Amino acid sequence: MLQHFSNGYVAKTLFQSSLPKVQNDDQAAAQFKEGFNLSRNAMKFTGLLELIGSVFLFISIISKSGKKFARIGVLLTNIVLGGAIFKHLQAGHGVDGSKKALKLFGLNILNFIETMRK
Repeated sequence: MLQHFSNGYVAKTLFQSSLPKVQNDDQAAAQFKEGFNLSRNAMKFTGLLELIGSVFLFISIISKSGKKFARIGVLLTNIVLGGAIFKHLQAGHGVDGSKKALKLFGLNILNFIETMRK
């Protein structure tokens, strides 16, 4: 039950985060360019990975084969979250700047480990 709640929390957070990127929002593109020196295309690709990963996490909550969907969702979203952590640290934002990504990354790792248990 706790795993479903955690997957739902991560999925909801990343889904909301992905929408401006997928919709090619000018403000989000400016933040990506100024903060991380990444192009608009990189932003859209990142948003797409977040969106797909969050959908897999949502499906894992309601599916009988939830562990498979959770693993796929965790892998996709942790690719994005790992990149976000790296870019925040590289930009000089420190641990405080990457705190949200670190928290979601940690929850995903715990969920992934839980899916490996029988």
